[in-house]
Amino acid sequence: MSTVKAFIRTGKKDKEANIRFRLSDGRSVQLFHKSEKKVQEAYWDEKSGKCKKRFVPEEIKKEIDSFVAERETLLKSLYKANKDLTSAQLETLVDKHLHPDKYIVIPEVETMCVMFQRYVNDWYNAGEIGHGRKKHYDVVIRELKRFFIVAGIDGCHVKAFTKDVLLSFREFLKNEYKIVDSYPGLYIDLNMRNRPSKERSQNTIAEKLLLLQAFLTELEGADIIEISPFRKIGKPKKAIMKQQYDAPFFLNKSEFTTILNGDCPDSLQRVKDLFILQTCFGCRVGDFRNLTFDNIGVVDGIPYIHYLPKKTQKDGKVRSEVNTPIVRIAYDIIMKYRGALSNNKLMPFYPDGNGETGYNYQIKQLLKHYEITRTVAVFNDETEQNEYLQICDLASSKLARKTHVDMMNKVQVDKYAAGLHKRGSSAVDRYTELEITDRFVLISAAFGCDRYEVDNQFEIKQEEVK
Repeated sequence: MSTVKAFIRTGKKDKEANIRFRLSDGRSVQLFHKSEKKVQEAYWDEKSGKCKKRFVPEEIKKEIDSFVAERETLLKSLYKANKDLTSAQLETLVDKHLHPDKYIVIPEVETMCVMFQRYVNDWYNAGEIGHGRKKHYDVVIRELKRFFIVAGIDGCHVKAFTKDVLLSFREFLKNEYKIVDSYPGLYIDLNMRNRPSKERSQNTIAEKLLLLQAFLTELEGADIIEISPFRKIGKPKKAIMKQQYDAPFFLNKSEFTTILNGDCPDSLQRVKDLFILQTCFGCRVGDFRNLTFDNIGVVDGIPYIHYLPKKTQKDGKVRSEVNTPIVRIAYDIIMKYRGALSNNKLMPFYPDGNGETGYNYQIKQLLKHYEITRTVAVFNDETEQNEYLQICDLASSKLARKTHVDMMNKVQVDKYAAGLHKRGSSAVDRYTELEITDRFVLISAAFGCDRYEVDNQFEIKQEEVK
């Protein structure tokens, strides 16, 4: 049976020495390992192979004893897996276990897709892009793989990705829906919702090409490629990268009031409460569905929600929380469901799935119930003409966020109205900041709510504050 003993070698009491280990298995096996951990000889008990029990700071004793125990366990496990080891081989195995990145062999010639994925993973791990942006990159990489297979250049190297190949890839993105039935094997892992079923819009294609351009620009800067193919396109580049957006649409104040004050069937009551609450908060749906009572704070009697937006949480170095006061109608909805909660969530349910069980579908049904059928213009890429559709048919969780932004915008004073600074000046934001109390006044005015105060248990102290 193998045993491991820790020891040090030094003759100077005031010096540190590396902790070494001797692995023994009978008389025939003696393996040695010199660790990177150092300890003062005055602290070391040679007999026990650990720190002395006395005269050693407790923090140091715990650290050293824990290290010794973990390294002994590692050495035994490595020896158990292969008993024909030399000391040098044991050292290599320990190093591989502790520093696996040193032993990753990157092929001399990577395919473009493999290299693209490696770069994206590195950006994500370094915090340069967030989880949401990484998912968009991953989708583009999968589309590139399908394109290379269909084009007969599977395994394409990045240096072979020329301007002409780039333009062919753009055309593939536009018309991929036409080849789905001809290459069923390429789409086995995609559910029906994610399989291309119609021509992609110019905006969607431009967004995907911008992600690809970022990767190729990075390679150009690192001298891996001489020049990005995007720089060789010339004048047509402006057209293929152009993004155009429809005029924004949102619920106006009277439409929101209709939903707020109107009766609805029991089947729509929960989605009504959800939609009103999300509109009051203005959250993206990914943040909204995960809010709990831990996201509620109280300052000067004013309750507010605070959270780190998922979309930007890992992007950049700023970790700024969103702080939004809770207006009275939102407070009443939260308290309405508070007793039904078992998981600390602000709301007891969130519609999952797509189709008739999904949140977006139920929002559409909610607007149809209240006959909110105002038409809005939506550009059709195929006909290159505007289509006029009813807002109830286009409604989704984004409508709640856009409605919140519009309602808040209409109760705020233009920061540049005094004419002291030119529009867009950073000094305006640097010299002032709206505090929770100021924002509570504005958001209460926007939603037509009375102001109120709560205690630290989120209970109303008085009905109305004048």
